[in-house]
Amino acid sequence: MKKWLMCLVAVITLAGCANNTAGVRVDSLTQNVIFGDKVLGSRLLVEDVRTDQVDGHTRGIVRLTSQFKGEQNIIYRFYWYDDAGLEVNAKEGPWRQAIVQGFESISISEVSLNPKGTQFRVQFREQ
Repeated sequence: MKKWLMCLVAVITLAGCANNTAGVRVDSLTQNVIFGDKVLGSRLLVEDVRTDQVDGHTRGIVRLTSQFKGEQNIIYRFYWYDDAGLEVNAKEGPWRQAIVQGFESISISEVSLNPKGTQFRVQFREQ
């Protein structure tokens, strides 16, 4: 019984340390949208993924449209890559908050701090 309890505690501890991959991921280069959360994926439509140039830096823009009548609180984070696909930011940026009202469209965006950042990936999930 004691061994079984120790194994259970170890599994719970390891599960607590795992990265949370639930949510939605959008890749700017391939325009792929990967839904890890089917409920969020059915409520939010990714309509536009593009980049602009701002003072020699790339700005990533993703337009989201709600297909749900209620308010959705989401958090999102951008990851930046160079032309070779290598990550250019030494540390991850902060999670940012956004509220998507029922049937509303919003754009989330970020400018790369590193001028070598030309491609991005953004993850968002419910808060």
